[in-house]
Amino acid sequence: MAKLSQSLSLQQSLRMTPQLQQAIKLLQLSRMELETEVRKELEENPILEEVMELKEDDLKVVKEAATEVEKTQEPSQDDLRREDEFNWENYYEANTKPLMQNNHVSSDEIMNYENVMTTQQTLLDYLLWQVKMAGFNDEEEKIATILVNYIDDDGYIKTSLEQIAQDESLTVEELSDILPFVQEFDPPGVGARDLKECLLIQAKHLEEDTNDLVNLIQNHLKDLEKKHFDAISKAMNIPVTDVHELCKIIYTMEPKPGRCYAVHDVHYVTPDVYIYKVGDDYLVSLNEDGLPRLRVSNLYKNVMKGAAGNKDKDPKAQEYIQDKLRSAIWLIKSIHQRNRTIYKVTESIVKYQKDFFDKGPAFLKPMILRNIAEDIGMHESTVSRVTSSKYVHTPQGIFELKYFFNSGITSSEGDSLASEAVKLKIRDMVGKEDPKKPLSDQQIVDLLKKEGLVIARRTVAKYRDILRIQPSSRRKKVF
Repeated sequence: MAKLSQSLSLQQSLRMTPQLQQAIKLLQLSRMELETEVRKELEENPILEEVMELKEDDLKVVKEAATEVEKTQEPSQDDLRREDEFNWENYYEANTKPLMQNNHVSSDEIMNYENVMTTQQTLLDYLLWQVKMAGFNDEEEKIATILVNYIDDDGYIKTSLEQIAQDESLTVEELSDILPFVQEFDPPGVGARDLKECLLIQAKHLEEDTNDLVNLIQNHLKDLEKKHFDAISKAMNIPVTDVHELCKIIYTMEPKPGRCYAVHDVHYVTPDVYIYKVGDDYLVSLNEDGLPRLRVSNLYKNVMKGAAGNKDKDPKAQEYIQDKLRSAIWLIKSIHQRNRTIYKVTESIVKYQKDFFDKGPAFLKPMILRNIAEDIGMHESTVSRVTSSKYVHTPQGIFELKYFFNSGITSSEGDSLASEAVKLKIRDMVGKEDPKKPLSDQQIVDLLKKEGLVIARRTVAKYRDILRIQPSSRRKKVF
C-alpha cells in the first residue's frame, strides 16, 4: 500500500499585475483606439476628469490619491519589481502646458461641411434606377431587381443562375430571359458572369463591324493575354497589323465595369510622433493633440478623506471609490508609460536610420527588433507592440514604425542594404525600362550584380510580386 507524504518545493511564476496588463493593452493600441479607450474610461470612471490645463494643486491631488490607494492595498514584491518608477514631477511638467495658447481660431481652420458631407451614388443604386426606367412589367421588374442585387462591386454576377433560381424560388429560364436586358444597362459590361462575357458585351456596344473583334475575344483570349499576336494572326487569317488594331480596342475596354462606382473610403493617419530636423540633428516630439488630459477629481479625493475619519461611512461606497481611484491612477501611469516607450523606440530608430532621414528610403539600413530592444533595454515583444499601428511624421514623409524594420542583403563590398531599398531599386529599373523590351527577372539580377548586389532570381520575382509589378511578358508593349 502506497504511503502518503508531503513535500515542499519553490518555483517562480510570472504574475501580471492589473497595472501591467493595462500598460500592455494601451501600448499596442493605435492612436484612435487609445483615444476611444480614454474617452470610455472618462465616461465610466467618475474619479477621472479631463482638463485643458493642469492647475497648481493637481500634482498634489494625484500624489495624495496615490498615497490613499497604497494604504488600502499593500503591493507585493513582484508588483514593486515589475512596475516602473513613475516620476510625478515629470508628469506634472509635461501636462501643465495648455493645449491651445489662445481660443482664437482662424477661419481657415473651420471646416466647411457643405463641401465634405456628400453621398456618392453606388453601382446598386444606379442599376436599380435603370430597372425602374426600363419599362418592365411587374414580374419582369421583380426578376431584374433580383439579378441586379446579385451583381458585385466589380459589376459581375458570380453566383450561377441555377443557384439564384434555387435561392429566389424562380426558374433558370425566367432569369435567362431577363439577364440580356440587364446586360444592356450602363456601365457597358455590367451583369457579365466572367471576363469573356464582359468584353463581348462591350464589343456589341460598338457601332462598327465587330465580327473579327468578337471572334478574337471568343476564341483567342488566352493568346491575347500572353500577347501571342502572330498566333492570333495565323489562326484568324488576318494581318498582324489588324490584330494590333483589334487589341487596341480591347485594351480600352473596362474589365471591371463597376469600378467607377466603387466607394473609396479615405483613411486618415494621425502621426503618434514627429521627427524634426534641427541643424544636423533630429528631434523627437510626441503628438498629444486630441488626446484627453486626465487628472484625479478633487471632489472624490475629499470624499475619501472624509470617509477615512468617519466610521459610520458605507464600506461599499468607500470600496467603490477606492477601486475607481486605483483604476484612474493606473490609467494615467499606463499612458505615461506608453508615451515614454514610444519616445524611446523612435529615438533609437533615428539613431540607427540617420542616413534614411538625411537621404531618403534608398539609404534604409537593415534593422531587426533585437537591435532596438537591446539599445533601449526592453524586450523584443515590447518593441513589436509599440511599433504596431503607430505612425511617425518625418522629413521624408509619414511611415509606420514597422517600416524601418527589414532584413538585409549583403553587397559584394561587405555592406548590408535593406530589402526595402532593394525593392526601390527594382521599381526604379522597371520604371526606366523600354516598354517594347521589358527587363526579365534574370536581367534585373544581372543589373543588381553590377551594382554589387548578389540576389537570386526567385528573390527578384518575390519582390516584384510584392511591388505588384507584372512579369516581363505582360509588361511588353508592341504598339
